[in-house]
Amino acid sequence: MSEIKQVDVLIGGQGAAAFAAGLYSARYQVNTLIAGEQFGGETAIGGMIENYPGQPDMDGFDLMMKFKEQVDKLETPTAYSNLKTATKNGDVFRVVLDDGTEIDAISVILAVGRERRKLMLPKEEDWTGNGVSYCSTCDAPLYRNKAAAGVVGGGNAAVEGAVLLAKYAADVYLIYRRGKLTRPEPILLKVLEQTDNVHVLYNTEVSELLGSDEAGLTGVRLSKAWEGNDELVLDGLFVEAGADPRLDIPNQLGLEINPDTGEVHVDKSQNTSVEGIYAAGDLTDGTELKQTITAAAQGAMAALSAYQHVMEVKAGWKEAETSAPASVSDD
Repeated sequence: MSEIKQVDVLIGGQGAAAFAAGLYSARYQVNTLIAGEQFGGETAIGGMIENYPGQPDMDGFDLMMKFKEQVDKLETPTAYSNLKTATKNGDVFRVVLDDGTEIDAISVILAVGRERRKLMLPKEEDWTGNGVSYCSTCDAPLYRNKAAAGVVGGGNAAVEGAVLLAKYAADVYLIYRRGKLTRPEPILLKVLEQTDNVHVLYNTEVSELLGSDEAGLTGVRLSKAWEGNDELVLDGLFVEAGADPRLDIPNQLGLEINPDTGEVHVDKSQNTSVEGIYAAGDLTDGTELKQTITAAAQGAMAALSAYQHVMEVKAGWKEAETSAPASVSDD
């Protein structure tokens, strides 16, 4: 049986919140491990970041590399595996990673982010990577000189994706189930209005994916006809319909979930409802502004709270040792 790793603080995730927590935790000089499979989280696949203070017009992947490099300088190790199970055993938490590694941690910081939503249509999974994508900023250049691409969604990511795709494909169709775009930032809506080859299909949903196993996706069937036809020929479809918090570990630990948002409930210090467990970033209801800067800030605050908890637990252990009665030897 492999030896169980002992750490003070275990951080789940590899995004802005996780790396910020790792940076601060390392500076507090507590034994810390970062664990996560996907490097960089949403920031790394978010394309050009224009609103991170001090780093204007930086690619999200490059920004996350800077986060990681700063953490690496403090020699904080990273396990490239996700958290699979977590249970509480007295003052510590036993966490098992997907690769089977077992870890005992006094404090755990959950910064595991969100899982992108899918359309849940037949052939969606089969054709992912063959006409179906969930990251416009990642795959948009593949559609250079293509006739048409579709984007499903009505938030910032959908609008950003449609505008980006419009630089490559001749026509882009933004398919939105509601009658008006209200969630995107005003500056994005202004850019959308100025992009002539983006066509917004309101009150419309994708009801069927069209194509073949050989060719992959070739189009979609719409719930509402566009220019007299409910079939739309596409070279690719990008699903940018938002994301849901990853709640497997929070549910295992019995954390309080905000019933209105489905997010892990935290207070201003990133405490969850279970002592010793902290959460940061897009997983939480700490802020409606889901941005790299807010995730990093929450990670820093979670690290402080985790450090304080570690010190309290260790002080309790030390007090218990010194106050234990001396053994009485037989005469």
